[in-house]
Amino acid sequence: MSHFDLVVIGGGPGGYVAAIRAAQLGKTVAIVESESALGGTCLRVGCIPSKALLESSHLFEQASHISQRGVVVENVKLDLPAMLKHKEGVVRQLATGIDGLMKKNKITRLLGHGRLNGVGKVVVDGKDGSQEVTCETVLIATGSVPAILPGIELSGDRIGTSTEALAFPEVPKHLVVIGAGYIGLELGTVWRRLGSKVTVLEYLDRILPGMDSEIANEAKKIFEKQGIEFRLGCKVTGAKFDGQQCQVTIDGSDPVVCDRVLVAVGRKPNTQNLGLDTAGVQVDKRGFITVDPHYQTSVAKVLAIGDVIGGAMLAHKAEEEGIAAVEHLYTGYGHVNYNAIPGVVYTDPEVATVGKSEDVLKDEGVAYKKGTFPFMANGRAKAMGSVDGKVKVLAHATTDRVLGVHIIGPHAGDLIAECVAAISFGASSEDIYRTCHAHPTLSETVKEAAMAVSGRAIHF
Repeated sequence: MSHFDLVVIGGGPGGYVAAIRAAQLGKTVAIVESESALGGTCLRVGCIPSKALLESSHLFEQASHISQRGVVVENVKLDLPAMLKHKEGVVRQLATGIDGLMKKNKITRLLGHGRLNGVGKVVVDGKDGSQEVTCETVLIATGSVPAILPGIELSGDRIGTSTEALAFPEVPKHLVVIGAGYIGLELGTVWRRLGSKVTVLEYLDRILPGMDSEIANEAKKIFEKQGIEFRLGCKVTGAKFDGQQCQVTIDGSDPVVCDRVLVAVGRKPNTQNLGLDTAGVQVDKRGFITVDPHYQTSVAKVLAIGDVIGGAMLAHKAEEEGIAAVEHLYTGYGHVNYNAIPGVVYTDPEVATVGKSEDVLKDEGVAYKKGTFPFMANGRAKAMGSVDGKVKVLAHATTDRVLGVHIIGPHAGDLIAECVAAISFGASSEDIYRTCHAHPTLSETVKEAAMAVSGRAIHF
């Protein structure tokens, strides 16, 4: 029976990063993953393949409407199989890269479903049977799975989750997306660009729940101009495929008939069949594993990170937690600043956020100042032909410390990094705008929004 200092259950972003960090600290490490490819949902059927399709569909749409920029492209056609093949190639290459990292760091890979068998024991159920390994510490990083509403009958690629929507064999004539969060909007955008009529049904009276409402409202207007139909305040009561078409039923409204349905109503922790009860690991009523500030579960030497412990279900948040958990375990110090975890929606324009929204600051009674700057007043954005959106900086009314930054515009996901650093280091809006930003760049919008906090914006 093999023995390790650390066994990580789950080969997603949080798990494999934690495994690498532990190996760097001189520990013997094994990682258990049921899929042959490491990288978890994010790499296999989430972040990476969706971004590959978003980039490809964006190029397709640009090529179809680029004549006004002086570039004439005739007879633009969609080759969907080739686009899907490119996506699969990106995933395969990155997964191979992670395998290489495991070998480089001398991490043992165990292929199969991992589950606890009491304290300090992990059983790996593989295709060729089961094996048990022992360890000093277990780290659970099994991620999350799509949530499904009652009454929805999943039916292959006709009514499915993001996994199926990443590989539709043809462009739907009419795609209904249930849920107006990150996943629903991103994949809805992909298929709209490729020719689908897209209808988004959302239970709440707004899109992008939890995001700054001013930015979310602006995003809705932009997406509607692009052709996406939103029906807010809709309670979906069911969805089924009758062999020819899909029918989505809505409380108090006529059903919606369509070709395909994407169910994107959130995710739930993947904590089933992990043998948690054999070790006494506690979960809450929603199935999340309960942990202390250092990711320690209710059982000594059993840690948990990422989607299984709740909070923002983001790959980069899981990575930060994986490193912090391992470093605290072996060095005595590990920390994640949850006020500085960015979130990005990879639509066009992108939407990015970090820190507190204006809605939260109002609810908390925090005195703040606001500065905004539109991309339409930025030279680089004008040159790119991408002028929708703005940057919004929120700073404390007395100290000027940056409390939140919210962006909708071109490359917002890249621009937000500067703002994450600002919040991490306790910077003020003045610190941002007194930092020289190259011209002409999109980053100047961040500087100008920071200047606008104190009424100093130059170009608007």
